[in-house]
Amino acid sequence: MNSPILQLLVLAGIAVFLILRLKNVLGTREGFEKPPSQPDGVPAPDRRGFEVIEGGPDPDIVDHVPEDSDAAKALAEMKRIEPSFSVGEFLGGARGAYEMILMGYEKGEIEDLRPFLDEEVFESFAAGIAQREEQGLTVEAEFVGVRETTLQEATLDPETNEAELTVRYMGELTFAVYDQEGTLVEGSPTKIKRQRDVWTYARRMGSDDPNWQLIATSE
Repeated sequence: MNSPILQLLVLAGIAVFLILRLKNVLGTREGFEKPPSQPDGVPAPDRRGFEVIEGGPDPDIVDHVPEDSDAAKALAEMKRIEPSFSVGEFLGGARGAYEMILMGYEKGEIEDLRPFLDEEVFESFAAGIAQREEQGLTVEAEFVGVRETTLQEATLDPETNEAELTVRYMGELTFAVYDQEGTLVEGSPTKIKRQRDVWTYARRMGSDDPNWQLIATSE
């Protein structure tokens, strides 16, 4: 027998020996194996934390309204109808809408805001702007920021899927009103004014139109 063949046989014998040794040490796995039992006196790992995370309250809801409140139930139903809906993202958009709409009104430029305003709100804003113009008043306003954006109420009509979300704001701006002669009659061009507003937005959940409309305003 020549040397190469002998070397192959020796190597093959060593490989078989190692396989048998490994099989004895590690054992074999056939089918489903139960997890190893816990030694006496060692408690099983507590998996309740995972169950709470998986089946607990939605933080996107309870971070903004009390758990088990009517508002929380309405928000949960909104998310069931439209899974992409996010309360946090809505409030972020509502924050931007507040600045855009408020400044549009103060500057008398609301035509571009029609898609975001209910017809009644639009007509009310337009009437306020027209009254200022008739009196010869000019408004100079500068938006500073929003100190508060809080979801105050949430409702959903189960028959129409019409959702209404009410947001409480505290905005900061400079606000000055001048008459025809340029005399300051109200406010200050430099003093920051804090303004509280409560606005209600509406939209039919599940619709193709992503825009929420401002349907009511109050202080």
